[in-house]
Amino acid sequence: MTDADIEERIFALLSARQPGATICPSEVARALAPEGGAWRDHMPQVRQVAQALAQQDRLKVTRGGVPVDATAPGGPIRLGLPP
Repeated sequence: MTDADIEERIFALLSARQPGATICPSEVARALAPEGGAWRDHMPQVRQVAQALAQQDRLKVTRGGVPVDATAPGGPIRLGLPP
């Protein structure tokens, strides 16, 4: 799985949602992992790509509605389009 695959899937999943909706990074990993594959193994890469997109102001990463670093520990995060 490449960073470009992850980026494409993030924006595909977000475009399929209502405006303002968010997705969980695990949705991205599950969508890209082979059926029955170990999607959790891809979570660090998904979070790294999400953080890079956030630094480019192409994505917002939040925890409890507050912007956070996607690679920082601390619990579940959500990915959404910037306002």
